[in-house]
Amino acid sequence: MTHKERVLTALSHRQPDRVPLEMSFTPEFAQRLRSHLFGETGGSHNPHGGGNDYQLEQALDLDVLLTSVGWANSYYAGDVYNPGADHYTDEWGVDWRNVEYHTKFGTGYYTEFCNPPLADDDAIASYQAPDPTRAELYTGVEDAVKNFGSEYWICGSCQTTIWETAVALRGFETILMDLLEEPELVGSILDIPQQYHLEVCRRLTKLGVDMIWLGDDLGSQHAMIMDPDAWREILKPRFASMISELKGINPDLKIAYHTDGYVEPVIGDLIEIGVDVLNPVQPASMNPSDLKRKFGDNLSFMGTMDVQNTLPFGSVDDVRKEVEDRIRVVGKDGGLILAPTHHVQLDTPIENLLAMLETANPGFQIPE
Repeated sequence: MTHKERVLTALSHRQPDRVPLEMSFTPEFAQRLRSHLFGETGGSHNPHGGGNDYQLEQALDLDVLLTSVGWANSYYAGDVYNPGADHYTDEWGVDWRNVEYHTKFGTGYYTEFCNPPLADDDAIASYQAPDPTRAELYTGVEDAVKNFGSEYWICGSCQTTIWETAVALRGFETILMDLLEEPELVGSILDIPQQYHLEVCRRLTKLGVDMIWLGDDLGSQHAMIMDPDAWREILKPRFASMISELKGINPDLKIAYHTDGYVEPVIGDLIEIGVDVLNPVQPASMNPSDLKRKFGDNLSFMGTMDVQNTLPFGSVDDVRKEVEDRIRVVGKDGGLILAPTHHVQLDTPIENLLAMLETANPGFQIPE
């Protein structure tokens, strides 16, 4: 099977020749991996897929290639490798700070947004989002489809689609209060990222990606961050409208939806509005085997490999056992793209990552 055929078979709920694989890395881990595989340092890596050369993805024999347009790319827009550059402002007017962290494998940086530009009510009416029609935004997408689209499954990533971008624009505590006190105001703020990312997704679809990856984090570790009925009232109709329009452009398009944490109360709703693939199925929050049993006839899963415990802190045997279990249960009769449940972090041993790949893909060989 080609990589594309393998993914399509799995998402059609049929058994492929092996489980398809998807993976992304923080920039710091990507540098470690590049050094390990090729003896090289330097180079850039966007975990969301914007502007990557796909050298790592090809070397690891992955099946899904990400190409990204949208606000989520702002997470990696600053120079996170220069400790002196501890602050930057993205094109949306959102401020970001780089926060240093330490592991036994080195020092990394998380980026956190701050100083929301729409914290003041008076700023909302006059706010202008960036232009989503700029040709330069789509150069990487065009290259990915042209150069790899016949062999690989091309996923157009447009995560942080509505809610998370609105949170960055307004502020987390403020917009949660708005939900209770000023729902009409919340609607006007949500309109901004929805209109921007809908135009992005239209263009990604017309350029020929195989799947659009939408999503907003709705879950904390053991509960949703908003009442399920509030999500159904405020966000579900917006995503339903977007998905309907995109599948109208290409009826064969697959829709993936990303949300961390516990979201089981709304999984049925996601299926209802046309979501084909749920990501990442965080094992510390939801049991992947239970979700397969409850929803696996109508939904596929991308993820399920634990990055909170197994990949960074487990043994090689722990990793192999988890991979085998996921393939045996969640991958039964297709319906699984095996992937870590977040970008692979700097604290992850290389040998654990390779154990995951070798177990899932018996033909995998580390590049010479």
